Amino acid sequence: MNEMNFDWDDIRLFLAVARGGGLAPAAVKTGKSAPTLGRRMLALERRLGCELFRRLPRGYELTEDGERLLAKAVELEWKVAPIIALNAAEVKPAVKISAGVWVTHLLCSKLAAITGTNSVRLRFIADDEIADIGRREALIGVRNRRPEGPGLAGRRVARVRFATYARDETIDAWARVVGSTPSAKWVGEASRKAGVIEVTSPRNALDLALAGSARIVLPTFVGDGCATLQQVSPHIDELEHDQWLVTHHEDRFLPEVRALIDRIYEILKASSQV
Repeated sequence: MNEMNFDWDDIRLFLAVARGGGLAPAAVKTGKSAPTLGRRMLALERRLGCELFRRLPRGYELTEDGERLLAKAVELEWKVAPIIALNAAEVKPAVKISAGVWVTHLLCSKLAAITGTNSVRLRFIADDEIADIGRREALIGVRNRRPEGPGLAGRRVARVRFATYARDETIDAWARVVGSTPSAKWVGEASRKAGVIEVTSPRNALDLALAGSARIVLPTFVGDGCATLQQVSPHIDELEHDQWLVTHHEDRFLPEVRALIDRIYEILKASSQV
């Protein structure tokens, strides 16, 4: 890849295509049309003298040169953001943290401990679908297995345990979150001979349990913190899993990201010991 001066707008559009995995998502993000973005990426490749993307039927995939440019572009993004936003409220791009609903619930309750004295802007992505950290859909992820993708770095945190919780042991009905997660499947089997109330949001399942209408399967770091709920089953061994903090190996050396990783690690570690 030839070294040269970049137009920031080229880098901004390249980041959108790389993170979106194609022209259509990048068009929504940038307001540029897909044909315009396609032409801009071709022109950037010609100026650099290398191929940045593999054009696939379902999107754009980064080549090795593209991955190298992405790492440099992310670092540049952090450096130029304060200059671009001198007259704007947002001084830096948001640090996106991807985790499941319950881990996100825990992290939101510990926001002051995460940010410390820094004016970092956070964006929590609470979803059971895994954001692609390799494509920078998130900067930090909390996962239930060791990262295996290229360029990813992981730090094992603790062992996550699950149990059944309810207002009291006499409650037979179950709250089941519709989905394909291991806990949803487990509740589906356990509730076959009992009443079940299905919801699409884990938070609504917890609301049912707190109201005394159903029992629920929760990570112990959530269930044990609910004063009105009690554990009504032993730990569910088949749902136990390791917890990992994951980031891209390039991003973890950014000072802002490094500090956040350390603070999130301490919060998750402490919650596993409660």
